[in-house]
Amino acid sequence: MVEFLFEDIFRVERLNPDGKKFDKVIRVEAKSEKFDMFMHLDVMVTKDFMLKEGDKFAMVLAPTLNLDGTPDTGYYTPGNRQSLADRFDYVMYGKLYRIADGSGRGTKAEMNVSFGGLLMMLKGDPSHCNKFELDQRLYILMRKV
Repeated sequence: MVEFLFEDIFRVERLNPDGKKFDKVIRVEAKSEKFDMFMHLDVMVTKDFMLKEGDKFAMVLAPTLNLDGTPDTGYYTPGNRQSLADRFDYVMYGKLYRIADGSGRGTKAEMNVSFGGLLMMLKGDPSHCNKFELDQRLYILMRKV
């Protein structure tokens, strides 16, 4: 079974807080329910996955799409086998390029991931970021709830 690096339900608080920059990309500002994490996430607008203010979505960060948890190559190989992606509506693959550990009292950890130019910033309690490493490859998987 795949061990998730992070899993929570997020509520969209605002869209494009700094104004709309691109036609087909929105920047989502969201807050998680369970771990009180704050997130900025760039999402490609598609007819299959659209978000608006107030929407809730499940978000998972995982190191692989293989259901048995075995590492994958990072390349998409179409076929008839099932994967973790089958359970979600929106999936991206990226690289964690910055971690600020939030050491010090009351400071929050911050992680930055690039999914081929679409960016994510996840900020919150450092205890929820201890499974991550710099230059780590990971998948973000999302579905509306």
